[in-house]
Amino acid sequence: MRLPKLAIDNYQFTVVILLLLVISGIVSFFTMPRSEDPPVAKPGASVVVIYPGANPADLEQLIVDPLEEAINELDDVKRINSHCEDGIASVHTEFLVGTDPDEKYSDVVQKVNSIRSQLPQDILYINLFKWQVSDVCMLQLALISETVSYSELEKEAERLKKSLEKVSGVRKVDTWALPKQEVHVNVDLETMAQKRIALKQIFGAIQSANVNIPGGNLDIGSKRFSIQTSGSYQSLDDIRQTIVNSDGANIVYLRDIADVNFNYEDITYHARLNGKRSIFVTINQKERTNIFDIMKNLDAKISDFKSKLPESIQLYHIFNQSESVANRMDRFFSNLLQGMVLVGLVIFLSLSFRAAWIVMVAIPISILIGIGFVDISGYGLEQMSIAGLVVVLGILVDNAIVVTENASRFIKQGYNHTDAAIEGTKQVGWAIVSATATTILAFVPMIMMQDVTGDFIRSMPITVVYTLTASLLVALTITPYSCSKFLKIEKVIKENRVQRLFNYIITSPYRKTLHFSLSHHRLVLVITIAVFLFSLALFPLVGVSFFPKAEKPQFVINIDTPKGTNLDKTDAVARYVELVLASRNEIKHYATNIGHGNPRIYYNIMSKSERSTHAQFFVQLKNNDLKIYQELIADLRQIFSRYPAAKIEIKELEQGPPVEAPIAIKVLGENLDELSKLSRQVEQIIVSTPGTVNVDNPLRTTKTDLHVKINRDKAGMYGVLLVDIDRTVRTCFAGMNISQYRDARGKEYDIIVRPANQGKLSINDFDKIYVTSATGAQIPLKQLAAIEFKSTPIQIDHFNLEREVTITADVLSGYSVDKVTKKIIAQLEKMNFPEDYRFFVGGELESREESFGGMTRAIIIAMLGIFGVLVLQFRSFRQPLIVFSAIPLAIIGSIVALLLTGNSFSFTAFVGLTSLVGIVVNNSIILVDYTNKLKDDGLDLISALKQAGETRFRPIILTTGTTIGGLLPLTLQGGTLWAPMGWTIIGGLTMSTFLTLVVVPVLYKIFTSDSE
Repeated sequence: MRLPKLAIDNYQFTVVILLLLVISGIVSFFTMPRSEDPPVAKPGASVVVIYPGANPADLEQLIVDPLEEAINELDDVKRINSHCEDGIASVHTEFLVGTDPDEKYSDVVQKVNSIRSQLPQDILYINLFKWQVSDVCMLQLALISETVSYSELEKEAERLKKSLEKVSGVRKVDTWALPKQEVHVNVDLETMAQKRIALKQIFGAIQSANVNIPGGNLDIGSKRFSIQTSGSYQSLDDIRQTIVNSDGANIVYLRDIADVNFNYEDITYHARLNGKRSIFVTINQKERTNIFDIMKNLDAKISDFKSKLPESIQLYHIFNQSESVANRMDRFFSNLLQGMVLVGLVIFLSLSFRAAWIVMVAIPISILIGIGFVDISGYGLEQMSIAGLVVVLGILVDNAIVVTENASRFIKQGYNHTDAAIEGTKQVGWAIVSATATTILAFVPMIMMQDVTGDFIRSMPITVVYTLTASLLVALTITPYSCSKFLKIEKVIKENRVQRLFNYIITSPYRKTLHFSLSHHRLVLVITIAVFLFSLALFPLVGVSFFPKAEKPQFVINIDTPKGTNLDKTDAVARYVELVLASRNEIKHYATNIGHGNPRIYYNIMSKSERSTHAQFFVQLKNNDLKIYQELIADLRQIFSRYPAAKIEIKELEQGPPVEAPIAIKVLGENLDELSKLSRQVEQIIVSTPGTVNVDNPLRTTKTDLHVKINRDKAGMYGVLLVDIDRTVRTCFAGMNISQYRDARGKEYDIIVRPANQGKLSINDFDKIYVTSATGAQIPLKQLAAIEFKSTPIQIDHFNLEREVTITADVLSGYSVDKVTKKIIAQLEKMNFPEDYRFFVGGELESREESFGGMTRAIIIAMLGIFGVLVLQFRSFRQPLIVFSAIPLAIIGSIVALLLTGNSFSFTAFVGLTSLVGIVVNNSIILVDYTNKLKDDGLDLISALKQAGETRFRPIILTTGTTIGGLLPLTLQGGTLWAPMGWTIIGGLTMSTFLTLVVVPVLYKIFTSDSE
């Protein structure tokens, strides 16, 4: 290996290149994006159709089925989920990970446009949107006032919006819970009947009078003049003056049969903060931007806006993501610094002062170079990438330790500084290249994982790979140069207490243990296999999980009232919840949303659209005391469980990629009645299983609608079109949007035709509705139709074009999702499902199986890649198998560590196990490689094994100690997300290290003969 000599001979060039890479990393550190979590979104698109008055069955037939058939023709579709409830249909399409989200969204848009003519013409609107993480708001504000009008609040919200939209990095600013202002044309139905005026005459008159058709141009002489026609409405008086009917002698104006004025739409969304009337303003940031830079500019704008607010309006911060990001960044950087201190402590206690400094220099250089390449690759600083730095912290000094320790050994043997540095590095050079390559190969398959979990964790292995590669470059260039300049003979010869302790352990306990093991190699092998099998038997006690709770001082409360409940009743339930929350001192503030979900403030929680039966609270606690949090959650769940006639559930924030629910059981089949029956049986099984909470069955109850049953024969006799009857009913009870009015400022308002007594209608008012016959006669609706109560489906859902119902549940803290789910599945398998009906397990189990399957493939690929590198290095099949013995030895320690610390085998523990595959073989590589060198120098097998074990004991223990030291702060302070990964690596590495120093020589003796 010539690189160490080239680096020393051309040290000026070496220093300049490394300096450039370090400066690049420093610049990246200050400029790269910062966020709390990785920006992860599944590739997918949603189509939402608003069709007022349509029931779920109509929506399924008229809208969902055609959309699903069209979208299903696209390539790379993973699943299609559809949902129908009164007036709203949605089709959600998820594509395979790895496909281009923009391209697939365009394909969905094209398919929807291709069948638009097949959909009902009177659809209110169709909304298409691409799934993207930037929909999560970084800031949620509240404008609070109990006294001022909504128009005044709207005025201030618009002023705030225009100010904030100018800030660089802001993607959009939205206003929530602000009722829309409209032009109401309140018609007098009885006067219309007397004057024999039909509703469609009003519709036609307004629409024709509000058309703006350019008149063209006319040339007069040398000049050209534009011809202006009547144009659209210029004022409300213009609308009032609209001619509705004329018999040649008398003109009926709109003002004669209707009042025209500004008003608000029927309020379907109330918002309050701490019980006070509010509207919300949210800010979303653009992707790949620094949240702290944006927040700094936003604070200045908000402070200026706040200073000009009237005293009757208050501005309050509900949610500020930058605070959470800052806390997360501070905690991770604190773990990183603490890890560096522990690594430095291990190094300074084990090496001479100069040698320790040479090794420590590798840490900041490697980290900064790695950060630079992470930035170039399009990733930012968030919990996964910083966790990658913490994971690699103790590993990246391994190469420098091995090089420095070997150079020190050569100096002790009498070599001059330069030759000792070159020869010491050359001797271990290919070994550390192989060791680094094996570690990198353990992480590379994680980068290639093709699912949403792979997207979520990808920045961590990328950070590890770049930083480890940088550490190898440092170990082969700047470390030997530093050794040649700064290592001194007298400093190397002088040993401290720790070094003397190492010498004692090597020459006494370890020497005796190794001698005994080599003499009784079969016994040692049998004991090792027995311990390994015993540890596997302990694995069921550890348990399996996916991602833990987020451990944030925030949670969400969902209220769902029975289907058909009006907004006022749901509001009454929300006020009860507000009274309970107001009595708790632990709570800082709570935002109430009635008729709509809270704006999206967490990456894996979606906001529900408008519905009168739903309300949602966002609750912020005063501090992040986990004990107080858990006690509060338990108390509130107990209180709310006693509330009748409404479902009040507390939703804790979860870590990891989005999952529909911890437990989700889908029942699939065609008949809705049978699905409803089966869903109730499944619900009962889930409810009766210990550990479940917030069990939700959409088909638990039925819904009754008023059905206008038209006598088609009679309608035909009178010449009344069915569409006229439907439009008349809708106008009388919901209002009909027929045109738009634009004021002098260019703001547009919908023109809504509705009866004058809107809001006071009852079932008896059907008798006051008239429809117009072909002869112009006004016919009472009751002569053409009967009003009857009819049971209809609450909602209709599809899963991959098949009808289904999904029963979901959360799991209480302290219970294993895996164990609870398995108990439920065992009961479901005993159910007698009718033919063509079946159940499908979704939720966390489905996501975990996909993700763990990806990790299993990653481990297999990693092991094959590592084996290939070892075969190339040792030119043997036996010796790579000897090196691989470290892996089962590591599994022993990992299982024991998880069991003793009470952690389950979560996804991050799986990541830790995959990391171990690459880390633990390094010690074996160093041991086997040096044994081979000693044999090549003429030593017999046993002598070579003993000398290799004793010589490499110190660097092996040191590299293990630095790895554990680097991980310890994250393991102890990183919460439930990182503790399983940390203990998996620490336990596995500790056990593997001590067993490797004994078992690897034993296996080497068994599989190698003296003649080789």
